[in-house]
Amino acid sequence: MNVVVVESPAKAKTINKYLGSGYKVLASFGHVRDLPAKDGSVLPDQDFEMSWEVDSASQKRMKDIADAVKGSDGLFLATDPDREGEAISWHVLDLLKKKKVLGDKPVKRVVFNAITKKAVLDAMAAPRDIDVPLVDAYLARRALDYLVGFNLSPVLWRKLPGARSAGRVQSVALRLVCDRENEIERFVSEEYWNLSALLKTPRGDEFEAKLVAADGKRLAPRAVKTGDDANRLKTLLEGASYVVDSVEAKPVKRNPGPPFTTSSLQQAASSNIGFNASRTMQVAQKLYEGIDIGGETVGLITYMRTDGVQMAPEAIDAARAAIVDQFGNRYLPEKPRFYSTKAKNAQEAHEAIRPTDFNRTPDQVRKFLDADQARLYELIWKRGIASQMASAEMERTTVEIVASNGGDKAGLRAVGSVVRFDGFLSAYMDRRDEDEKSEDDDEDGRLPEINARENLAKQKINSSQHFTEPPPRYSEASLIKKMEELGIGRPSTYAATLKTLSDREYVVTEKRKLIPHSKGRLVTAFLENFFTKYVEYDFTADLEEKLDRISAGELDWKQVLRDFWSDFFAQIEDTKELRVTNVLDALNEALAPLVFPKREDGSDPRICQVCGTGNLSLKLGKYGAFVGCSNYPECNFTRQLSSDGAEADASGLNEPKALGADPHTGEELTLRSGRFGPYIQRGEGKEAKRSSLPKGWKPEDIDHEKALALINLPRDVGQNPETGKMISAGLGRYGPFLLHDGSYANLESIEDVFSIGLNRAVTVLAEKAAKGPGGRGRGTPAALKELGDHPDGGAVTVRDGRYGPYVNWGKVNATLPKGMDPQSVTMEQAMALIIEKGGKQPAAKSKAKPKKAAAKADGETKKAAPKKAAAKTTAAKKAPAKKTAAKTKKTDT
Repeated sequence: MNVVVVESPAKAKTINKYLGSGYKVLASFGHVRDLPAKDGSVLPDQDFEMSWEVDSASQKRMKDIADAVKGSDGLFLATDPDREGEAISWHVLDLLKKKKVLGDKPVKRVVFNAITKKAVLDAMAAPRDIDVPLVDAYLARRALDYLVGFNLSPVLWRKLPGARSAGRVQSVALRLVCDRENEIERFVSEEYWNLSALLKTPRGDEFEAKLVAADGKRLAPRAVKTGDDANRLKTLLEGASYVVDSVEAKPVKRNPGPPFTTSSLQQAASSNIGFNASRTMQVAQKLYEGIDIGGETVGLITYMRTDGVQMAPEAIDAARAAIVDQFGNRYLPEKPRFYSTKAKNAQEAHEAIRPTDFNRTPDQVRKFLDADQARLYELIWKRGIASQMASAEMERTTVEIVASNGGDKAGLRAVGSVVRFDGFLSAYMDRRDEDEKSEDDDEDGRLPEINARENLAKQKINSSQHFTEPPPRYSEASLIKKMEELGIGRPSTYAATLKTLSDREYVVTEKRKLIPHSKGRLVTAFLENFFTKYVEYDFTADLEEKLDRISAGELDWKQVLRDFWSDFFAQIEDTKELRVTNVLDALNEALAPLVFPKREDGSDPRICQVCGTGNLSLKLGKYGAFVGCSNYPECNFTRQLSSDGAEADASGLNEPKALGADPHTGEELTLRSGRFGPYIQRGEGKEAKRSSLPKGWKPEDIDHEKALALINLPRDVGQNPETGKMISAGLGRYGPFLLHDGSYANLESIEDVFSIGLNRAVTVLAEKAAKGPGGRGRGTPAALKELGDHPDGGAVTVRDGRYGPYVNWGKVNATLPKGMDPQSVTMEQAMALIIEKGGKQPAAKSKAKPKKAAAKADGETKKAAPKKAAAKTTAAKKAPAKKTAAKTKKTDT
């Protein structure tokens, strides 16, 4: 019997069926060890010696693997076909060697790009040894990410309170978003005018032509700058006669693009079906690992972490056969199409993302898939088959027209295109993001019959005013495209990097656009001023290229680390003498549009409007940065920085706004703006009662009635007729609630707090009590998703609770990580969360303990804040950081 080690239990089950009884397939559940989140995990002074840690769940899995290997004939390491998969195999092999269970048993590495029987059996028939340069590249990347994250983040904590972390790739991606915001803020809009003529042919057909020449010269785009110029040209066109100067019809071919890579799939999924990068990879992972198709589990797509654009020869042949079958011979080109990658630093050796069987059309497999899986599979199938189809044949017609008015002439142009043969467009057409569209996107319509030298009749002259617009904010798709162009990060890290920026609240997403949060802009400005080199695009791309050269065996990984560390350590040391006042001065200048936005009255935005003499400046508090007055404590004006990069709308709250007196206490009610947003205050001094405005309440809408209702919460609703005890309604940390005899019940809206009557309150409490005990009388919510049975028995489900969605197994409730979609949770992820939670509850034991499921973006090590602000930043000596439960699942960095 031979032992085969893969990463996923879902893959293990499927592959074991393919290989038969002579093999035992076991899952590692991703990485089996990682660098612990503490000082000394990487030691530059000892030539970058790395200390690895195996958590308790991984120890159990490694014991199972070691026990199986003891009685086996050989070991096959069959983890994923990329650098991270190579690293997992290396870790497993190294641990087995330390356990001394291998003896002289043969050890081989096998890789397959798809989970199909043929792909797996072919791989088993052609094993190889572990690729040492590929492992070296992983070690170098892991060490670099640890050294940057673990040494730079403490500098942020000390010099920029409220900042959570920095990372080698994460910080550069954040800089891209912030730089775009700076461009938008600096942008000065310019006026321009477009002119066009609606003309009619002698046959009575109308069409529109745009002004492209005047005053004897061609007009550049947006060349007509003023209304006066536009009116002059419009007058010329109004009185002109029109003659067709030339008609040119050119055949144009449009060729299909290559099959998807990781980044192009993420971009297309965003533009076509609205998936973010993380969701795209979650669904693709499931399609790759296998779907039950009529009683057989089979992988529907090839491996989804790749920047390769080529398909295997047999796949090309299958695609060509499917084209003839699905579309006809006319759609099959004479020769197969071959593609080469344009991505900077492309290094992955395996295929593009494609269907494992082109005969499995989207319509045939749709009944076996959920809605998201079906949409993504259809996208991949269509793009894959289109890549081998015939070109689309277009006819592009350009009509040049001369307008004559006395001695003045102007030139107009009409452009139209017609699809003569749709070719690959019958299978797949890209849908571009809004920020990729041009002004010529509307020139694809058909023109009527127009002949050279014939006269045209003027119907109408159109003149429209426009203003140039700033560059658009990045979407996830356009940011990934930009990172790929610059060579920043690797394709498989993009989704994790974007998720990290969101989780740490450095970036917020609105209408699919990425907007830098004020704390993200502060971090970027700090790094640009004091760690300039390490957020430069070229430096980061150059380092990626070095890592790729390591994987090709061209560079020594330790020497790359030595070169990096000497400069980086010196930069860290220099910050020890950096005073917070120096930091604030630099940030005030770098972020002036954010910190000191222009005022409508034209007054100096740096002078305090409350006291009139103090200078405004950034201040650093325990919870981050805010704007305050230099005359503090005499002037206690403060203003928060908004989350969308603009000044917080204080709505006239530069000074307290009087709303009237509380009739019960006689104290004045005022609306104020504080560090954490607008709030109501009753009275003055330390004993004054304060209440923040609920989410959704705008300061400009607050009147005396609303302020009085809010400041007097919680309010008594009435006595419960059954118990005689008071029921009260209020607003808490987790939203609106009812309270009765120590038991809470959630209310649906904030308005219910102020309007709910006794009868309805009694009903809500009764309904809550009927759901059964648990968590302050809270009943067990209905399952959002059933995942299957736990190895020890009992159902594993996903539920929605008071504190958000969670995984439930018996008495174990494990909260889902922030941002995780409850509907996308897999059994593997659920088991990892249960084990992590169950480790604290001895009653909840598991036979198969997956590792903790806190994936790290950008290959960074999560860490707690240092125990002392003055902690050392050297690798050899720093204040010990608190241990975290973070343990990396597989993310190819």
